[in-house]
Amino acid sequence: MTHLPYIVAAYALALGASAVLGIGAVIRLRRARQALALVGRSFPEGRPS
Repeated sequence: MTHLPYIVAAYALALGASAVLGIGAVIRLRRARQALALVGRSFPEGRPS
């Protein structure tokens, strides 16, 4: 019996989990940039007093 199926499954799970976490990070980064741009438009001269 070979261990190849278990090794392939472990790599697939690791790559899948990495992909899910990476996509989530990209989505959160886009939302944060949009929120920052909105705040920047609200206060074009700099910090609010």
